[in-house]
Amino acid sequence: MPDPSSFAVPTRFDGARDRVAVIVPGVGYSPARPLLHFARGVLLQHGWTVQELWWQIPDGFRQFTLDERIAWVERQVTGAVDAEEGACRLVVGKSLGSLACGVAADRNLAAAWLTPLLTYDQVARSLRRAKAPTLLVGGSADALWDAQVAESLHHDVLEIPSADHALELAEDTVGSVDVLRQVVARLHRFIGSLDH
Repeated sequence: MPDPSSFAVPTRFDGARDRVAVIVPGVGYSPARPLLHFARGVLLQHGWTVQELWWQIPDGFRQFTLDERIAWVERQVTGAVDAEEGACRLVVGKSLGSLACGVAADRNLAAAWLTPLLTYDQVARSLRRAKAPTLLVGGSADALWDAQVAESLHHDVLEIPSADHALELAEDTVGSVDVLRQVVARLHRFIGSLDH
């Protein structure tokens, strides 16, 4: 019988040792989903090492208070960043992952937040403290995106008209692929700017 570990999905992709990016998922949006899959591809194209975080949401997570959710996400991300022993220079996070934007701000890490939870005051406050290059990407049809907050933060912002929380367009698959292309192109530009 084959060793089951031989079928394991890789979570680390090696590039430059001194430039590590940690990819942080959402609740049900794993690193295998399109936005994070192509973010990994862009990072590798630019020579970064990529460490994907795959997490198991704890039982009862829906009953956690916001502070408990933030603490849980921050523990996961802090552990991943610390494991890189100073080489982590970028966090790319989706949705729930943006609850770790305080970690990025405190450690002066560049960040790309895809559908950050801008309706949460704690997230907006942490993003206000962020001094490192930061990209915010959201859709105007996402109830957790706040365009006014995004603009007030003075970070790089890409808002996709009519896109939902998955950065997709309702009942428009081809249009959703075009949205994915826009997001990947902006990530390519943003990550390229970090190389200088």
